[in-house]
Order: sequence, then structure tokens, then C-alpha cells
Amino acid sequence: MDKQQLSKDILKLVGGEENIDQVTHCMTRLRFNLNDNKKADKATLKNTPGVMGVMENGGQFQVIIGNDVPVVYNALVGNMSKGANAGSSSASASTGEKKKRNPISALFDFISGMFTPILPAITGAGMIKGIVAILVALGWLSETSSTYIILSAIGDGAFYFLPIILAVSAAKKLGSNIYIGAALAAGIMHPTITALLEGGNSSFAGITVVAAVYSSTVIPIVIAIWIASYVEKAVDRITHSSVKLLVVPTVTLLIMVPLTLIAIGPLGSIIGNGLSGGIAWLFDNASILASILIGGTMSLLIITGMHYALTPIVIGSITTLGYDFIVPLMFAANWAQAGGAIGVGLRSKNGQTKSMAFSTGLTAIMGITEPAMYGVNMRYKKPFIAALAGGAIGGAFMGIFKVKAYVITGLVGLPGIAAFISPAISTLIYGLLGGVIAVVSATLITYILGFKEDNAPQPAATTPAAEPATPATTTSAPVVKEEAKAQDEQIFSPMTGEVKPLSEVPDPAFSEEIMGKGFAIQPTEGRAVSPINGTVFSLSKSGHAIGLVSDTGAEMLIHIGIDTVKLKGQFFSPKVQAGAKVSVGDVLMEFDREEIEKAGYTTITPVIITNMHQYESIESAGRTTITEKELIYTVKA
Repeated sequence: MDKQQLSKDILKLVGGEENIDQVTHCMTRLRFNLNDNKKADKATLKNTPGVMGVMENGGQFQVIIGNDVPVVYNALVGNMSKGANAGSSSASASTGEKKKRNPISALFDFISGMFTPILPAITGAGMIKGIVAILVALGWLSETSSTYIILSAIGDGAFYFLPIILAVSAAKKLGSNIYIGAALAAGIMHPTITALLEGGNSSFAGITVVAAVYSSTVIPIVIAIWIASYVEKAVDRITHSSVKLLVVPTVTLLIMVPLTLIAIGPLGSIIGNGLSGGIAWLFDNASILASILIGGTMSLLIITGMHYALTPIVIGSITTLGYDFIVPLMFAANWAQAGGAIGVGLRSKNGQTKSMAFSTGLTAIMGITEPAMYGVNMRYKKPFIAALAGGAIGGAFMGIFKVKAYVITGLVGLPGIAAFISPAISTLIYGLLGGVIAVVSATLITYILGFKEDNAPQPAATTPAAEPATPATTTSAPVVKEEAKAQDEQIFSPMTGEVKPLSEVPDPAFSEEIMGKGFAIQPTEGRAVSPINGTVFSLSKSGHAIGLVSDTGAEMLIHIGIDTVKLKGQFFSPKVQAGAKVSVGDVLMEFDREEIEKAGYTTITPVIITNMHQYESIESAGRTTITEKELIYTVKA
């Protein structure tokens, strides 16, 4: 592919040089700050050979290229009169991004970053609640037994103490002290306070404290931690370093706990209860209409990122009402995206398209919709419309039978059917039927409408590469693009630490396997070594991301931490350069793990294969803890 011509096409399709305020690139994509995003021709860009996808995120216009992005970037800059000055200043790029960032984008980013890390805890607890309900319904467990009491406590614990869990996550996202946040939440949930407010309103220093219940709530503590982050930072700025440890937490807690009890908590409770009650009223009085609208538009919400705003509503409904109506509609929408892709597979006459459509349809049924949605349905347009219609039809069925979710199960797909488990088995049956109706409807509509197959996507487009929306630059070496027949490849651990599934990585690009498949490691030491024998083909200047290609052709990404690109290289010390030949165990990077975490960033590190289209599967070595150079997984050809 002619990279010069591709760069010229991209320059034209983003609205020309005069529409570009800043441009930079990360490991896989060009990141534009455009003066007017509407001037960019997204539809044509998506179908341009060499472009894997187009996204808008945080005000940035992003063109996904893949591993060739440095070459395309250099050609692009060479075709601009501004030359290398375009996007070369990190300060300027940061300013450009900040200028484009709006409050809605910031809110969705905050909600996503706050709730993603805690999902494993509430998912596990929710599954236990579902299992207990099944055992009781089958008569295998008595509600008066000590076993029932203990299991119920395990299931209810994460929800009862949800404000403390959320306080830690929110404080970390806001860059404030997570332990002060936990102490704030513990203060308002202390048994003495709970007992005091059970008797009605009380007072503090002559000011009324309104009676409110804080266990299992979401909004009060989120607002409190948000305000506390400003209080803590303000106190920190005016306090001498010699007494900060004593003064900052003391003053922050003395201000924020009473303020939360007096004003923030009652207001947050009113908002939370109002949202949960409003959703319940809507589905009680206009269930079918609401289900059609939400089921039919859920995929659009996911594309824009607005679905993150539903997370606190879903959790709030389950914790206060015991059930939720929105999760079943997400289930219908996801299965409808699967139906759209399956319809493409049934109608297509292109072998590559068939293979991609059926494989992405299967992943959508399992709850991972992005490959089907971006790689198939949106590319051909009509299948995406069919998927929206299928979501509405499946949603209507859910609405007719008022299907509810009783627990939060993580993936909203086949593995998550436990969400519908309740003492009434009919809820589970109706939930599954609603999903089947959605997938069948979308499949039939896609098959009937048909689609234009002129620009058949290449296999690599099945999982468009993605990264957190923060600019970074890379140094790169030429990569051999000649694809030999793939071979099985053993991947050894680049770090010592705990092995985690990608679903626990607090970034959808990794957790939903959009970038590729593999595992993540929570490191306990501050260095990364080569997991393969091969070549370093790219190294971000910020040091947080390393791209490698093995001698047999497996392309890998080691991404140290999430959003750590914002550190601009601080705490990272690269030990190799792009183009270096490496063997298993050679040191690639040293980093100060403790300082990175003190700065408010997680160091969880995805270790993924980015060219999975050449392989069949990944086989885990089955380890939960691991040391450098131990086998972590095998890529099966």
C-alpha cells in the first residue's frame, strides 16, 4: 500500500490542512484536533484502504491505522505546510485536547473510570446472590439456616458497603487520596451514625442533619468525593510540607463528613431515589414504549459513550429496588448486533466477509459487540440499521413481559444470563427468548435488506485497534509485513505479578478485546522484559507502550498502566530502542511502580496479541501469579 497516497487521502478527507489544529499519533492511530469535526468525511475515511476505523473520543478525531501509523504520520506531516510542527509539541497537543473537551465527555470519562474497576466486586457478589436465589427456589437451602445467612452476607456485602468501594475508586480517578475517600465513606456509614439517623433528623453544631440511609447508595458518595477532591487539594496547597500528613486528612475529614451528612448526602439520596423511582414508574406505566426506545437506541448510546451514564442508574436500581429494567434491553441490543453480523455472513458471497461476520457475530452473542458493530454492521450500514430494529423488537418483548435483571454480571451476553435468575424461572426464560427474538429479527432484516459489498473489509478489521484517548508519540522500526503461515507461539511473562483477565483492565479498548487478546498482569516489581524472541518495532516516547513482533510473526503490545501516557515519560526508563533484536528475558523497560500509583494511575499491564486474525485462539498457562520468563499463554495457529 502506498503510504504517501494514503496520507494525502486522509489529509483531504479530514477537511484539509486548514481544518487541522493539531495532529499527533499513538501506537495505532492518528489523533487529530480538528477545528470542525463536521468537515471530516467519516464515511469515506472508513472505506479507505489502509484505514481500519474512525472514532471520535474526548473531542479528538481518530483515524485507526494499525502498526503502520508512524509511517503514515510522517508522510502526512510531510504533506503539510506546517511540517513537523503539527502536533509535535506535547504541550500544544494537550492544550488542543483540553480546548475540545466538553463537560459531557469529561462526565462520561469520570463515570466509566470510576465504575469499571469495581465491576468485578459487584459482579461476583451479584452472582452469589443469584446462586442463593436458585438454591432457595429449588428448596435446597433454607432461609433460616446459617449457611443461607453467610452466603447472603457474602452476596450483600459489596452492595451494602458500595459507598466505601465507590469512594476508593472515585478518589483514585480524581487523583485524590483513596484512603481519605474511604474514611469519608466509613464516617457516614458508621453504625453510630446509622442508629442516630434511624430515629429521624438530628443536628450537628446546631445545624439540622437530615435522616438518610447511605448503605447501598451511589450518588451521595460520588458527589461527596468529587467535592472532597477539591477540598483536599486546596488544603494541601496551603499547608507546609512538614505537617501535610497531619493537617490535610484531618481538615478534609472535618469539613467533608459533616458537610456530607448535612447537605450532600440528603441531596444525593433524593437524586438517586428519584432516578430509580422514575425508571420504575416509566416501566410500570409505559413499559413497551420505553423498552422499544431503549432497546432500539442502546447501540447508538454505546457508540457515543453515553451508556456510561446508565451505570449508576442500573446499580442504584438494583441496590434500592432489587431489580433493573435496563440491563435486559442491553442484552437485546447486543444480541441484535450479533444478528446483523450473522445476516451479513448468510448473505455475503465473499469468503473473508463470511468468516469475519460469523466470528464477530459469535463474540457479540457472548457480550463483546465492538468487532461486529464496527467491523461489520456499521461498515455496511444496512446491517447496523437492522441491528437497531432487532434491538427494538427484542426490547418490545422484554417490555411486554417486564423482564428484570436482579444482579450485575459483567458481560451483557450469554455468560451474563444469570442476571435474569430469580425465584420465578419465567424471568430467565423470557430474558433468553427476548435475546433470541432480537438476534433472529436482526438476522432476517439484514438478509432481506441486503447490503453493498464493494468495499469488503480485510480480516484485520475484525478487531479494530484502539487505545485510551490520550495523545502519545512513538519511535518505530520498519516491520516486515510479509505474512508467513502462522505458527503456535509461546508467550512468556514480561513481569512478576498477578495474572488478570483483560476484563479487569479499566479501559474498554482492552477489557472488550478490541485491540487484541491476551492477559493482563498487575506487577509487583518495576520492570518489563521481553516475552518473546523477536524485534522491538515501536516504543512510545512516554515509555508506557512497547510493540514487538516475534521471529514467527506474532505482533504484541505491552501497555504499562492505563492513561500513563499522561505522565509524559516520567517514572519510565526504556532500556531498548525501536529496531532492537531481543530474546526472552531481555530487559525492555524499568519503571517506578510506586510513584506511578501515587500519581493516581493503575499499573495493570495488558500483554496482548494484536494480529489475532492470523491465529485461532489463546491458551492460558493457568497461572494466577507469575514471575518473569514463566509461560503465561500460548497463541494457537
